[in-house]
Amino acid sequence: MKIMRTEDSVGQILCQDITQIIRGGYKGPVFRKGHVITKGDIPILLSVGKDNIYIWENDGTLVHENDAARILYELSAGENIHPSDDIREGKIELIADCDGLLKIDRGKLLAVNSLGEMMIASRHGDFPVKKGDKIAGERIIPLAIDRAKMERARQTAAGGPIFCVLPFRPKKAGIVTTGNEVYYGRIADTFTDVVAAKLAEYGIEVTGHELSADDAAMEEACIRKLLDAGADLILCTGGMSVDPDDRTPLAIRTVAGSCVTYGAPVLPGAMFMLAYTDLGIPIVGLPGCVMHAKRTIFDLVLPRLAADDPVSRKELERLGEGGMCLNCAQCTFPNCGFGK
Repeated sequence: MKIMRTEDSVGQILCQDITQIIRGGYKGPVFRKGHVITKGDIPILLSVGKDNIYIWENDGTLVHENDAARILYELSAGENIHPSDDIREGKIELIADCDGLLKIDRGKLLAVNSLGEMMIASRHGDFPVKKGDKIAGERIIPLAIDRAKMERARQTAAGGPIFCVLPFRPKKAGIVTTGNEVYYGRIADTFTDVVAAKLAEYGIEVTGHELSADDAAMEEACIRKLLDAGADLILCTGGMSVDPDDRTPLAIRTVAGSCVTYGAPVLPGAMFMLAYTDLGIPIVGLPGCVMHAKRTIFDLVLPRLAADDPVSRKELERLGEGGMCLNCAQCTFPNCGFGK
């Protein structure tokens, strides 16, 4: 690769896309890599600030930005992802093939970005994406990069891709509504419809619904009945506080044998509970905030449950940073900082 005065470049081959930016209107390549420069191109090149240009002379030690972008794609893209149709100005994008949960190997992402002269920018992991969504953009910083450095990038990301999309799985959900006030007909159940609507966003069907008084043994029986009927996700509403009448956490622990967490550093959602049965079926205790708040911890965990992505206690603990919903007048979730 060598530098040449633009006025002397007629007949030479461009080794990069030449970008034109028009304020308020256009940004894109006015000439593409591989273009053979003509006399008529000279004024245009000068008008976009190119008094000098690079001419490609490859001695085998360098990788051009477009080829380097392809390497970054190959080392980072996993299941249910495809590349953008073309590489523009050295950048390639990763696109989701299906609706699902975006998973990111954060350690590898940081390691590749720490190599220098290359970058991968993505949306946040553990959040839902739709088919056709852009997941990430990748490129090298210089026009060409040392071939050995791209090999280091391959080695850094070895053992599995940085990104993949886990498709949402069809599920049968059972809901247990708990509380003497509902069981004895003192008030109407307004919680179940809210939960069912959120489940429907992920194609999860409610196949069973049980009512229970504030009695741990009765609630335990309701949970087991739904499991025996084939539910692969159990959601318990009501009875999740520290009041003496609230017995839902005890019932969940009794059925599951243990729990991932009772309590989470998220507002709304501090009294959230998650456990898994021996067969890996999630049992979730939903605090009352899910009934009345626009977004809660349930919105952060549900996509992972829908994609059969196990949630650990440590991952829930990390939600403390970003775990406070600001209850904006106009909710833009998930395009906000909640849970990130």
